[in-house]
Amino acid sequence: MTLQDRHLDTPKPFSCGDCKVKSSEIRTGDFVDSLERFHQSRSVIEDFTSRTLAAIPSEFGRLYYVSSLKDSATGRYRHDGLMNLYSEDSVQVALAHCHEELFSKILETSLSHQERDLRKCLDAAGDKFWAVVETWRESRFFQTLCPEGLPDYLSDLFCSNMSALLAIFSANRASPVPAS
Repeated sequence: MTLQDRHLDTPKPFSCGDCKVKSSEIRTGDFVDSLERFHQSRSVIEDFTSRTLAAIPSEFGRLYYVSSLKDSATGRYRHDGLMNLYSEDSVQVALAHCHEELFSKILETSLSHQERDLRKCLDAAGDKFWAVVETWRESRFFQTLCPEGLPDYLSDLFCSNMSALLAIFSANRASPVPAS
């Protein structure tokens, strides 16, 4: 490659008639808007995780809570406290992000860890623990915990894990406790 050929490969300023603009200056306004949206969403996420999710003792409990904020008809999340403080778009982006992160975090743990965490979540139902287990098992309610837009294999894995865990809980209830 000659020196002249190398010169042809170097980036040139964008030219628009008589004005010359560096390509890095194009769409700067869009970049600033995107950066502001990013900071706003980050603030929503920090607020939501530190004030709301931190009070929920299990990952499944947090996932259940975030998924309960989503309107199944519209696919939009609703959290009045956050919407009073932040723009609706920022809240949507932040809650969708939290939903996906919680879902991923659960799938990244071992099945035995998922079992302990799901039990902790369902223990909050108190004396209705077994009713919740059977209802979730029969209705496959847990499918509503999956965020939208995921690859099918992740939703399938999650639902397979949930079916297995709920079956384990049911089997343990049915088996007699050995005498000590």
